[in-house]
Amino acid sequence: MRLLKNGEFASDDWTVLSEDDVLPLNGDVIVCFDRLMRDYAQLKAHDGRIAVSFPNDCAVEDLDDYLDILDKVVLTFPVFTDGRAYSQARQLRQQFAFEGEIQASGNVLPDQLAFMRQCGFDVFLVNGRFDAEQWQKAATSMTLTYQNGYLPERGFAPADVWKRREVKSNDQLRSDFEEVWTA
Repeated sequence: MRLLKNGEFASDDWTVLSEDDVLPLNGDVIVCFDRLMRDYAQLKAHDGRIAVSFPNDCAVEDLDDYLDILDKVVLTFPVFTDGRAYSQARQLRQQFAFEGEIQASGNVLPDQLAFMRQCGFDVFLVNGRFDAEQWQKAATSMTLTYQNGYLPERGFAPADVWKRREVKSNDQLRSDFEEVWTA
């Protein structure tokens, strides 16, 4: 598995800890949600970045008390048809103003990356089922969206779509009008 960030493959410097692994003195660690709740005070004092692997069947509200120490939230797609993590990412960004990284893991497909980015994901743990070029293209190919409220700071420009349509519509109307009057 490789990390894809900003359309490029990045090194994965995070250490995934199980519930029973000893917390290292420093370094970037990913813990499960149960461990985050249990060891919050110890993790808060940790010398390094903290991430949580958050189950997709839990409410994002459950993370609210812990967001102050989190640099990353890892959301899981157990199957590609399970879209609960989309909603979780969207809630983290909009309702909880989470500014850290949101990573997608699990059954992630290249065709879904643009939609994941629109919901707030910035990092993707990708599998080897598709070649690197396909992942990179999928991560950067869509830059416009029709939906208002998606995250322009994540590389999308919804206003441009509407402006382009409006200009084209006005130009087409003007052309149609001129055609009628000159005939």
